[in-house]
Parts: sequence; C-alpha cells; structure tokens
Amino acid sequence: MADEPRPPLIEYPAVYTFKVMGRQEDDFPGFVRGLFHRALGQEIPPDSIHEQPSREGRYVSLNVSVYLVSEEQRVKIYGLLHQEKKRVLYYL
Repeated sequence: MADEPRPPLIEYPAVYTFKVMGRQEDDFPGFVRGLFHRALGQEIPPDSIHEQPSREGRYVSLNVSVYLVSEEQRVKIYGLLHQEKKRVLYYL
C-alpha cells in the first residue's frame, strides 16, 4: 500500500492562483506581470491580477491567476519569484 502512486495534487491544464507580496513602489504589479510573462512566454491580462494594498499603503498583495498547462510552468514561476529577493517579499 505504501508503494501505490499518489494522484497528482493539481490536474493540468488548470487555472492556478499565486499570491505575491511586495512594496507599493516602482510599479510592483507591472514588475510581477513581466516576471510571469518571462516564465510563460505570453502577456498576462491585467484582469488576471487582483491588487490589495496594505492598510497604510506601503505594501501590496497580488493574486495572480494564470492558465498553466504543466507542473513545470508552476515550478518555473516559483523559481523566478524565489530569485527576486529584493522586490518580492513573500509569495505563496
């Protein structure tokens, strides 16, 4: 029983939502949109990003919903987010 394959957690293709947080400066949403463009090779429509500023307006949380066709795309996006230690403060 322990050797039985586990079903995939995400079945592709799928719409997947990433949460990305950073400082509310230097067009952070545009920066994140460009990062997703690099990872997926296509523009991310503005309506696929929902912005939620912090109470005092210093930070912004973005929910970015994108259509993924493979686990490799999801891993690539997380890899790019991880590399951006100065601009991206937190991501899920």
